[in-house]
Amino acid sequence: MIDLKKVTHEMIKNKTWKYERGIFWQALDYGIVGFDGENFYLPYYLSSKEKKDAKEKIKFILGLNTDLERFYGEIQDSKFAFLIEEFYGLTVPAAPYKYQALVETIAQQQVSFEFAMRTIRNLVELAGRKIGSLYVFPKPENIAKLSVEEIKKAKLGYRAGYIKELTELHLKGKLDLSLEQFTEQEAIKYLTKFRGIGKWSAELFLLYGLRKNVYPAGDLGLRRGIAKIFGKRTKEVKEKDVREIIEPYGKWKSLLAFYILCYDRKTEMEQKR
Repeated sequence: MIDLKKVTHEMIKNKTWKYERGIFWQALDYGIVGFDGENFYLPYYLSSKEKKDAKEKIKFILGLNTDLERFYGEIQDSKFAFLIEEFYGLTVPAAPYKYQALVETIAQQQVSFEFAMRTIRNLVELAGRKIGSLYVFPKPENIAKLSVEEIKKAKLGYRAGYIKELTELHLKGKLDLSLEQFTEQEAIKYLTKFRGIGKWSAELFLLYGLRKNVYPAGDLGLRRGIAKIFGKRTKEVKEKDVREIIEPYGKWKSLLAFYILCYDRKTEMEQKR
């Protein structure tokens, strides 16, 4: 049901994973693990606990527990029905590590997705540990050792300062990223207390790092996608309009928002050709 090719197409191309010959490969702390849609490929030397953790990580990254048929049933009689055929088999990708989700979220602030991916790749090459042809995403300790100027070499601009500061707070235990027990609103309120994390960043982190049922309603791509679908101009679609349209879909609202974002990204790329 889940289409690995489509899911990986929408993932951040950060050099920590690859999709080759139908197999998704991900570099984790203990090695490179794979999944082909049915079977897991795990290093022989992993302990039983590590094998279990690796499988759970892959399931989390690829959203393998997503009930897409239920989702499609919810939108089949709506204005969004065409998205089913367009993105059949697509789930929301997530980061294997919460700290990675935070850094990659900050890197996406105020820039295009394509530019953000380049800066993230640069940072991974700068501070990540290489395993074969892939890298393990840099640990907070690795980033903390770098100066703001060194982080800026990844072309992160002012975001380098945010990443450095938030990393240090996280290492000191002052910024907790394990917010699973928080409600969405509690988590957003907590995260936005920190410099460098606005509402957009908090919502994106909760979706990408914890799989919370939230979405960045103020995101330009999401507003633009809704404008295209409903025949409006982007400036006519405000954050409140996005919420009024998406909130009724309840447990499927974050997945629907992601499909709309992917639709916008695809149509924007087609216009540039």
